[in-house]
Amino acid sequence: MRVITANLNGIRSATSKGFFDWMLSQNADYICVQELKAQQADMRDEMLSPNGYIGYFHYAEKKGYSGVGIYSKQPADEIIVGLGIADIDAEGRYLEARFGNLSIVSLYLPSGSSGDDRQQVKFDFLARFYPHLQALVASGRDVLVCGDWNIAHQQIDLKNWKSNQKNSGFLPEERAWMTQVLSDLNWVDVYRVLYPDATAEAYTWWSNRGQAWANNVGWRIDYQLATPDFAAKAQSASVYKEQRFSDHSPLIVDYL
Repeated sequence: MRVITANLNGIRSATSKGFFDWMLSQNADYICVQELKAQQADMRDEMLSPNGYIGYFHYAEKKGYSGVGIYSKQPADEIIVGLGIADIDAEGRYLEARFGNLSIVSLYLPSGSSGDDRQQVKFDFLARFYPHLQALVASGRDVLVCGDWNIAHQQIDLKNWKSNQKNSGFLPEERAWMTQVLSDLNWVDVYRVLYPDATAEAYTWWSNRGQAWANNVGWRIDYQLATPDFAAKAQSASVYKEQRFSDHSPLIVDYL
């Protein structure tokens, strides 16, 4: 089973850069996408149902903002749109598709980099999302949460960790929250378990400022987090960087 997660930074932009041609060549079972920056009316057929896939989406209310989606080769048994929390759901950040005992989630966690107000929104999201992650584990289902978490968990997960300790995405509170998710709730960071020492090749996002991409000054903020039994099926993972579809690169994981 192949699962891909990719922040598109605009599905229309990523389409023009060849994302769907590449996606179809991967023969993945599930593809989770984030930051659609589109509404239903903006979506063309190739975005809604690329050849051989069924698309499910959670759009943000604000135009040109946020939004997540899941592509699957088979129809889902159930689709859960949002967390049932009005202000979070208005931003289109959570979509869960259920296939038998497996849940595939596409997640776009807020960024706090634009200012203190948005950082507080991010902290509020983390506080309210934690019990949901706890409930998913307790459900007994196999769950895979794919997406842009906007947090680099450890020093190994970004190039310039020393200079970013006071910046959103690498704040002590954010990193401690991620540690709790992994240690107290028993979620598994699939890539990091497979490759505990991987640094530069693990990065999934590069700032558009300066020469970040050219110099590989990156961050690992896109994850596949799984419940333990499902995580144990992971065989290999990679970050695809041969083409650029956005300021993120797709994370690909193959499972048994």
